[in-house]
This record gives sequence, structure tokens and C-alpha cells, in this order.
Amino acid sequence: MATQTKRPRVAGPVDRGDPDPVAGFLNWCRLVGLELSPKVAVSRQGTVAGYGMVARESVQAGELLFVVPRAALLSQHTCSIGSLLERERGALQSQSGWVPLLLALLHELQAPASRWRPYFALWPELGRLEHPMFWPEEERRCLLQGTGVPEAVEKDLANIRSEYHSIVLPFMEAHPDLFSLRVRSLELYHQLVALVMAYSFQEPLEEEEDEKEPNSPVMVPAADILNHLANHNANLEYSANCLRMVATQPIPKGHEIFNTYGQMANWQLIHMYGFVEPYPDNTDDTADIQMVTVREAALQGTKTEAERLLAYERWDFLCKLEMVGEEGAFVIGREEVLTEEELITTLKVLCMPAEEFRELKDQDGGGDNKREEGSLTITNIPKLKASWRQLLRNSVLLTLQTYATDLKTDQDLLSNKEVYAQLSWREQQALQVRYGQKMILHQLLELTQVGSFPVP
Repeated sequence: MATQTKRPRVAGPVDRGDPDPVAGFLNWCRLVGLELSPKVAVSRQGTVAGYGMVARESVQAGELLFVVPRAALLSQHTCSIGSLLERERGALQSQSGWVPLLLALLHELQAPASRWRPYFALWPELGRLEHPMFWPEEERRCLLQGTGVPEAVEKDLANIRSEYHSIVLPFMEAHPDLFSLRVRSLELYHQLVALVMAYSFQEPLEEEEDEKEPNSPVMVPAADILNHLANHNANLEYSANCLRMVATQPIPKGHEIFNTYGQMANWQLIHMYGFVEPYPDNTDDTADIQMVTVREAALQGTKTEAERLLAYERWDFLCKLEMVGEEGAFVIGREEVLTEEELITTLKVLCMPAEEFRELKDQDGGGDNKREEGSLTITNIPKLKASWRQLLRNSVLLTLQTYATDLKTDQDLLSNKEVYAQLSWREQQALQVRYGQKMILHQLLELTQVGSFPVP
């Protein structure tokens, strides 16, 4: 199996007094009815780093690895202050929707008799989480410029500060008997947000529930020991009474068991989980082209003030169609465009003749707005109209200018094993993020050369 960089797992955030935290955790599992298959083991041996779960015997696809009863989940409903959190639900609403779970964690962490203490023993040390939100700002901007991560982190930090001071701290101060002074800390809250971001699970809605608010996150003991690979070999299934981890492919004896956190690009993995999959292992990797970058490229192609005003008019029309937005991005994967409809419509509207645009606008967008033949796979890009390819190409070139380094610089670092080994862990992770994105963007450059022919 491909090597993967794992989220650091070290000593946990509470004083356990247990010389063997795995034995204590396994004993706790038996007490709460969390059943592990005899074919799996929680161990530091045979894993990529720290704690993990490995196959003690060969496992076949479809085999049950472990079962977690819903009563063993740690959530706003199962914690010891669940009734209080339910009564105060209205006052605890926030943009993230995570406040009730975070308050549950803040309480349980400092409660001497918390039933989850053996589970906490396998948590990472909160002061050593490696999310970019804990990197010095200058280092974060220097290493991850152009990737979208610094901007996402700044939004996170602003939301965390606002949420803590306006909702969380007032609630803890109103209940001093439930929250000791040592947990009334923005730093600890910040760390727990990162922990929930990386280790919690969110049960998907049923198809008929699509209109409902997303389910609140929960902590799932045992499941959060598993690490992520795009080519995972296990998957978590939800049922009325329990959660089940099931093998999705054969797992040879001694191999580590990996879950999936979803289809995650490397920038999302490092932002939310603090690690990446080294190139080219992450088949779900993507590169973003900011929507406003395509607008900028279109404006750069105008020669007169009238053309410039028309370009803005076309953009406003696309906004009205809800195809673009000031903070949106076109998402490009290795084999397909994930925002296919938005990109095709944008290229079409920005590049169509002025008379055709006037007709479309007069019809209020309700004219012949059928989708182009076939899906917009990467190999189909050379078949686009020349004007579309030129606009897309110019947008890619503008996007590449946002990085602090070019592709060759990153390639040289990756190809020289001695130099790469001397980089810090953060430098290596950031390099993998940048390189994966640039490879996708450079592939687009090759495919958008005006005058190029369709790929056979």
C-alpha cells in the first residue's frame, strides 16, 4: 500500500495515569459494548505512525471490522450535560453548528468521572496538532501561498474567535460548576475545534432528508483511530442502533486499515486534518481557478471601454444565473471538471458574440441553454471552441502567478531525495499540496493551446 503521512498521534490532553492506554481503551470498549473483530488490533506496530488499526489476520471484502453502539458515541446528546445543552439549544446556535459538541468536550475533558476518559487516552496531544491554523502566519502564507489554504484558515480563525467570545465563554461563565477555569480558554477551544474538524464524523442525511439541516458532528471511538487514504480499504456504515466499520476490499495480514474522509483534495486534507497524501497517491486531488480570476482574464482581453463594460454585464448576468460568485471557484480534478456546468456556462457567456448575448439576456437566460455535448472531462478540453480555450488558458496563467514558486522549483525539490529529506515536515506537506495543484493546472495549459487538436 502507498506510504501516507499520518496525523501525528502522541500523548493525549488529560492525565490518564494509565501506563498502557491501549489496554485501558480496549477494556473500556468491552464495557460499553464496542465490539472489535478478533482479526483487527489497535497498535503502534505496523502502522504508518502512532496508533492505528491493523489486520491480525487476512480480511475479506465485506467483513465486519468493528461495531460501535450509538450509546458509546460522544455527542451533545450522550454527554453528561446533554439535557442542559438541549434546553439551551437556541442560545447555542452558530455558523459552524459545532458549539454543543465542543461544550460537551470541554465539560467531559475536565470531569474526573467522565465515562470517556479511557477513550481520551488515545487522543493526540492538543498542543501538537499540525493543522495550518497552528502554524505561524508568516510560515503559513509563505509555504501555502496560492493554494487557498491561508484564506480558509483566516476565515476559520475569525469564526472561532467570534464563536468563543459571543457564545461559548458566556455559556461556561453562566455554569461555573460545570466548567472549571482551566477549560475557559480560547487556546483550548481553538484546539478542540481542530480536533473536531479532524476526528469527528457527520452522519449523512437520507435522500428524503436533503432539505434538512446537516446532522451535528459526533466523536466515534475506534473509528477515529483509522487514517485516510483515497484508495481506502474500509468504510463506516450507519444504522439505527450502531455504526459499523466494514472492509471494502481484501486486507492482507499485517496491513493497516484505512477509512476515507470523503473525496478530499490535498489542500482540504491539510486544512482540515493536518496531513496530505504524497503525489501522485491522492486520486481525488484538485486545483481551483477562482471565478473572479476568469473575470479578470476576460477583462484583460477587452480592447475598448465598451467591451470592458460588456464583460462586466456578462459577469452580472452569470451572477444572476447563480453560476458564479465573488468567492466561488471552478474545481478541476485530474480527469474531470467537478464544476462542469458552471465552467461551461461561464465560458459560453463570456465568449459568445455580443448579439447572441443580447438575445440570451432578453430571454432572461431562458433561451437555448442546453448543455454542451458530453461531459467536460480533461481530455475533452481541446474540443472546446478556440475562444473558450483561450479564456481558460489565460485564467490558468493568472492562477499560476498566485504561487510563490513555479512548477520546476517544486519538481526539483521533490526529485532530489536528499534535499527533500532536509525539509521540515510542514515544508514537505506544503510542497505536496502546491505540486499536485500545479500539475493539474499545467495539464490544462497543454490542453488549452489554441490550435491544438482533440486528443484521440
